[in-house]
Amino acid sequence: MLGCNQALIAPPFLPLVLERIFNPDRMSLEGPERRPPANYEGHTRWKERVAVTTLATATTFGQTDVQVSRLGIGVMTWGTPKGLARWTPATLAYGAADGAAAEQQAFAASLAAGVTLFDTAAMYSGGASEQRLGELARGTPAVIATKFPPGLFSRADSLPRELEASLRRLERACVELYQHHFPSSRTPIATVMELMADAVEAGKVRAVGVSNYSAAQMREAHAVLARRGIPLASNQVEYSLLHRQPETNGVLDACRELGVSLIAYQPLASGALTGKYGAHARPSGLRRLLPAFRGRGQEAAQPVVALLREIGAAHGKSPAQVALRWLLEQPQVIPIPGAKNAAQAQANAEALSFSLSPAEVEALGTATAAWRA
Repeated sequence: MLGCNQALIAPPFLPLVLERIFNPDRMSLEGPERRPPANYEGHTRWKERVAVTTLATATTFGQTDVQVSRLGIGVMTWGTPKGLARWTPATLAYGAADGAAAEQQAFAASLAAGVTLFDTAAMYSGGASEQRLGELARGTPAVIATKFPPGLFSRADSLPRELEASLRRLERACVELYQHHFPSSRTPIATVMELMADAVEAGKVRAVGVSNYSAAQMREAHAVLARRGIPLASNQVEYSLLHRQPETNGVLDACRELGVSLIAYQPLASGALTGKYGAHARPSGLRRLLPAFRGRGQEAAQPVVALLREIGAAHGKSPAQVALRWLLEQPQVIPIPGAKNAAQAQANAEALSFSLSPAEVEALGTATAAWRA
């Protein structure tokens, strides 16, 4: 079982090694996957770009010393749930994962691209997501973030017991980031933060985060932890070009003021920013009922997708990669898109391989100003 003090540190050449192991055919710069486009000027520059983009940019969780990739992967649908856990909102909305082999390939492809952060929760699929991630992460430099509580009716005093259960499923003695999934009357913020601090002091948690917290709730959590000499590492909230409320409700400002990372879930607006869907191509599952996939909401999103596609064409990137890059241009933000297979994981990681110009960032901000409300 891996402890935090024994956490594996990824050497700078790790992505290249994993690429050789899991995808040897792509290692040749002259192979079909790496050959420069016909209209690309400067073969030397192409080789340099490939070499540079193999490595992902790293950051830390807030003001902690926990190093993490700028992009993560949400593994909410991974694992094999049993009983009623098979019918969670996530599964009904996005469908089940593509299978154990696809999960393993998505995990390996993420690490090969330098993406080391994997986000799960005790609540996801009744613990099956944590268990599957623990299996995949054995002996790897994966940085794991999970969450308490396991259910809507859990109480704060169950945190020590539930942390032990999560650690068993994850096959770890310590987890890098432990997050309070959502505030509720059953899990008072001050009580939960004190118990989180106890877990840090016991060596079972390296960094403390929160999720779905308002700016005021963040400040309360930050103050409780500060009295114990522990920084608040992160707040995980919904944030995308089609959900920009963190910019107006004080959350993003509070993150910047307090030195807290903002982990952005649903960074592709449940797929609405991928360019896959339109009036004649709606997603399956409960997602099709979301405003972004229906009527006026879908119509309003189409010009945004068109702009993403236009900007992407200039960089050789997809609309989804541009949408992720827009978030990455903010140093405080760590997006965590989902990935059901290697292709999706590799596509996500491409967002780390280029930058948007200030004019492109501004254009996207202007086009989505209505979603700040």
